[in-house]
Amino acid sequence: MAIVLLPQDLRAQTISPTAGKPYAESIPGTDVHFEMVPIPGGTFTMGSPADEKGRRDDEGPQFRVKIEPFYMEQHEVTWPEYMAYAKTYHILAQQWRLPPVPRDKLADAVTFPTPRYDMEWLPALARMGGDGPGLPAISMSQYAARQYTKWLSKLTGRFYRLPTEAEWEYACRAGTQTSYSFGNDASRLGHFDWYVNNSVLKDGDTGYHPVGTKPPNPWGLFDMEGNVAEWCLDQYSADWYKQFAGKTVDWHEAINWPSHRFPNVIRGGGYDSEASDCRSAARQHSDRDSNKRDPSVPKSPYWETEGFWIGFRIVSPMKPPSEQEEHRYWDAVDLRLEQDTHRDRDIHGLVTPATLPVKR
Repeated sequence: MAIVLLPQDLRAQTISPTAGKPYAESIPGTDVHFEMVPIPGGTFTMGSPADEKGRRDDEGPQFRVKIEPFYMEQHEVTWPEYMAYAKTYHILAQQWRLPPVPRDKLADAVTFPTPRYDMEWLPALARMGGDGPGLPAISMSQYAARQYTKWLSKLTGRFYRLPTEAEWEYACRAGTQTSYSFGNDASRLGHFDWYVNNSVLKDGDTGYHPVGTKPPNPWGLFDMEGNVAEWCLDQYSADWYKQFAGKTVDWHEAINWPSHRFPNVIRGGGYDSEASDCRSAARQHSDRDSNKRDPSVPKSPYWETEGFWIGFRIVSPMKPPSEQEEHRYWDAVDLRLEQDTHRDRDIHGLVTPATLPVKR
């Protein structure tokens, strides 16, 4: 592995926002910033009742989950946020000989995504308005999203990660138990979110829209039930809820910790989704076909060529985990993914991943 030291003025000092109040996070070395919204702790009923319209079997049985307070990004991660991370690859690619990482620094390693497949992506992105400010970043793999949160954490000095599935549904519901955070009437969805019925572009196809252009949910979160769907931390299992039937569990107990690259949970519905897929309890998942048009051999661990409808948003718990547990949220989930990460870098000109050894 290779060490890339950040200039001292890019290493943010850890400043904890006032608990329970929104705060803005800036990405050091850029003019990019984003807003984080406080999500209060509480207990909620996860999943959907048997009589909910559009319900699928994997949304039950319902059970109760206790959630600790956390911060969640006000909207999906946008292209300027994500590309501040992704462009680091090009910087590293110009450094042909990088010193190896000492063994005691390996835990600090952060990998950076190889370039996008722009021959295929640029026309599609241009059709949807490009990849400029205010537009949600899409098509990254869940692993790449996890590495983004690790990079951001090392850079800012504050712990960030993907939301768990329970946290995501809790934040989406925002204290409600109806099909959507605004009620049960699916005909009202177009007022609050972008989905297949209202996201048609000038060329007649559907596409994403700038974040925050529809009203927020009761807790101030935009685009939770549409625009682009969002990665969660959890591995997907259709019968995961069955073990919790009739119980009340801690949010941490409810996590289906990933052990394989596929399938992983995707929540929220997107611009091409039917209304039923945008409900608070609706669950979707990734699979191996998510990257079938990838021209790379082996296929990239960073991008999903079929994932134009998938993005993510980040969370920061008010009670940070231990340093050991941080890496469970960030790093490769199995040996195959870790090997693919190394091979992917080999064939694109970098021998190994880079690391940002920033100590908090």
